[in-house]
Amino acid sequence: MPMSDEDGFSLQNAKIAIVGLGLMGGSLALALKGKCADIFGVAPNPATRELALRLNVVSLVDADPAKILPLVDVVILATPVPVILTLLERLPELTPNPCIVLDLGSSKRAIVEAMDALPERFDPLGGHPLCGKERLSLENADALLYNGAPFFLTPLERTSPRALACAEQIIAAVGSQVHVVDAVTHDAALAATSHLPYLISSALALATSTGAVPFVGSGFRSTARLAATPQSMMFGVLQSNRENVLTAIQRFQAQLSAFSTALMAEDYETLSALLNEAQAHHRELTSPPNA
Repeated sequence: MPMSDEDGFSLQNAKIAIVGLGLMGGSLALALKGKCADIFGVAPNPATRELALRLNVVSLVDADPAKILPLVDVVILATPVPVILTLLERLPELTPNPCIVLDLGSSKRAIVEAMDALPERFDPLGGHPLCGKERLSLENADALLYNGAPFFLTPLERTSPRALACAEQIIAAVGSQVHVVDAVTHDAALAATSHLPYLISSALALATSTGAVPFVGSGFRSTARLAATPQSMMFGVLQSNRENVLTAIQRFQAQLSAFSTALMAEDYETLSALLNEAQAHHRELTSPPNA
């Protein structure tokens, strides 16, 4: 994607504020270094602010967004979903200036609805990069975190071509791949592919006795890996995408029940058929497109 001002936006000339300098925000700042006019940060934690300046992640950082947001053309909200929703509510009082607003939250419907209530001077656009690590915080930030990852955009009816060009240029600059989708479709899919796996991993961890520690191998570690994700990152996602997550849980419970029924009845023919079907479906879900 060429970084031009064809749609009234040039990343090279943009001043960007990233609100939240954890793993996602910090990694984005590192990936954008040298590709825009300036990057400022907002972080409530003094240690994070000190580290951000020491590592030259941003050129200016403050705990108060009202001191940073009026200085920029683009505001990127890289915080947990509940904080994003609070910031969107406060945004009109935090800056009087027109600006593009992009978020990185992993549920979209509630965020897009909040964005739609913003005054006309804001040009909002929902976003969700499909990448991350279980270990959060700026210490784990990685300039290559976004490289090769899908980056979903959920435009509003009011989203301008300029805001879309801004997001596309940012995505190209960090090496991600643009996917445009509506918020409802996004949230239903992510409930199955991200939010449910987190709950399954958590349930598996809770269902396994600590007496099994000597027997924990790569299979358990890979299956239960997401349980290590801090709940501060996922709790608000589960709240904001509750209905879709419940639907995904019910579908999973139905499949697990089918396995349980086959085992209880010693119906190994059905069990074998279910396992073969699962293997084939897994291949469909995980094979590269057009493979």
